[in-house]
Amino acid sequence: MGKFLIQVGLLFLFLGLLLVLFENLKFRLPGDIIIKKPNLTIFIPIGTSILLSLLLTLLLNLFIGLRK
Repeated sequence: MGKFLIQVGLLFLFLGLLLVLFENLKFRLPGDIIIKKPNLTIFIPIGTSILLSLLLTLLLNLFIGLRK
């Protein structure tokens, strides 16, 4: 259990570093919803969320598959 927690922690560390490095990029995909009104901007990243979900599912399945 300890090894698993360390591996999950390293995964979160890696994802955090990626977020810090790419925070200035405007990463928008088709399917992302942007609502702009005076004094209000709402960004709903549906397409980005689906892509990240698929990528993380693939990575975690590969990660768990290599552990067995």
